[in-house]
Amino acid sequence: MMGYTRRLTLIAALLGIVAVPASAEEAYDPWPGLVQDIFSSRPMNDGGDVIGIEMPYRAEDAAIVPVTLRSKLSPGDARRIRSITLVIDRNPAPMAAKFELGSDANVTEISTRVRVNNYTDVHAVAELSDGQLYVAKTYVKASGGCSAPAAKNAEEAQNRLGQMRYRQFAREEAPASRVREAQIMIGHPNNSGLQMDQVTQLYLPAFFINQLKLTQDDSPVLSMEGGISISEDPNLRFTYVSNGAKRFRAEAKDTDGHVFRNEWDVEKPGT
Repeated sequence: MMGYTRRLTLIAALLGIVAVPASAEEAYDPWPGLVQDIFSSRPMNDGGDVIGIEMPYRAEDAAIVPVTLRSKLSPGDARRIRSITLVIDRNPAPMAAKFELGSDANVTEISTRVRVNNYTDVHAVAELSDGQLYVAKTYVKASGGCSAPAAKNAEEAQNRLGQMRYRQFAREEAPASRVREAQIMIGHPNNSGLQMDQVTQLYLPAFFINQLKLTQDDSPVLSMEGGISISEDPNLRFTYVSNGAKRFRAEAKDTDGHVFRNEWDVEKPGT
């Protein structure tokens, strides 16, 4: 366990009080503490055959790092994934998002974009229907993503606030297949609270989408509890199994209490 003095030194460094040698910072592994804080110290099983996580080893832009979470359960496995928690270990708020998967939607893949603030391990923790947790991880070289200035100015961001777009993608399966691939995009600055207004030199308050619910008609497909690590203009791409619904619905809420809703016709395969 890290000594008390060393802990204080690292905390002081995060607050900008003192500098910590890179070697000391890199030697500190926050994951055991995150398991305690986020998952109440529940046992973690090897998720190599359960959940996959894909991210670039070296990110081109730390403010919009792509991440894909993929189920690796075999077709004959009677278990299903109930939820996936994405943890970016060295971010200021490590829990980036928690995804709840609809019991009948069979969501097998989720892609989004995140901010990465330091070179870090990134963990994906899947909770299965057997009540067990399974973890996989990857490593990403990126820095400064949480404090990077917004890509859009304040006026443009306000004009786009809450605007939603829905896309459906063609897949290679036979036309009769019920597997769908879709994408939801939401206009929102998703301010992290660590970005500085370039004019006033004051920090912008945290302001982000913290809830998103997706349904086919009224049947849950996917929901997300989001944090400051989700990039500006949240973007969620996913696969699911259609129940024959003719309408796809989205409802999002942000930290200022705004509620955004929209719905779209679901295209038939091949149209």
